[in-house]
Amino acid sequence: MTQSTNSSGPAAEHANSIEDFEHNLASIKRRIETAAIKAGRDPESIRLLPVSKTVPEDRLRLAIAAGATFLGENKVQEAARKAENLADIPGLKFSVIGNLQTNKAKYVARFADEFQALDNIRQAEALQRRLELEDRQLDVFVQVNTSSEESKFGLAPEAVQEFVDQLPQFDRLHVKGLMTLALFSDDKEAVRACFIRLREIRDMLRETAPAGMKIEELSMGMSGDFELAIEEGATVVRVGQGIFGARALPDSYYWPGFAGEKPAANTPAAE
Repeated sequence: MTQSTNSSGPAAEHANSIEDFEHNLASIKRRIETAAIKAGRDPESIRLLPVSKTVPEDRLRLAIAAGATFLGENKVQEAARKAENLADIPGLKFSVIGNLQTNKAKYVARFADEFQALDNIRQAEALQRRLELEDRQLDVFVQVNTSSEESKFGLAPEAVQEFVDQLPQFDRLHVKGLMTLALFSDDKEAVRACFIRLREIRDMLRETAPAGMKIEELSMGMSGDFELAIEEGATVVRVGQGIFGARALPDSYYWPGFAGEKPAANTPAAE
């Protein structure tokens, strides 16, 4: 197992065997547990979502054998390919965490168990139509741009309530929570502010969401900042390089705004 470094935290091991993946997963889970206990929270209330973008199917089979059975993917067609090629594995689930063009909603409707980047009505309409055709349901998270960066997708915080109020008409979509990408910064308090903002919006929606809609989940935190996110209430943390090792291509290739996690220091995305 070879080490790689990134600017967002401790070096990740590049996993090449089931044992390597078991080691990396256990390491991340220990960090989650430690952060949860420090924050006075139950570690079982936090779900680890391994971000497997760019990772080929042969390595994914090793990770799955080590216990990674719910995978996060940014590019829809890459995720669809993996879902098809790994269809022989019982219980495997996929979460699409990258921006979705409406003409690709058909793919998500066919294979995804979760979509974490809902941020406009056209997406919701396209997903609803395709889910009706597939006779499927889909868990969704509303993406919020808590850092106010133009490079990032997601709703402005002040637009979330109006958007959520329109979602009951899409009965194939089950709104579970909110997702955000924090500011890419070494300023911990600036990063923390993004997580606090998402939690505050969630707390507001607990009181103001349409009848029957329970918005509880907070998907926030990545390889370099998930402990901070857990302190502020994260229930889903998205970790890629901390499990799989550094990627060959920068996150900017997979989603403008670097969705999923902070890029490694030696990638163009971090420059």
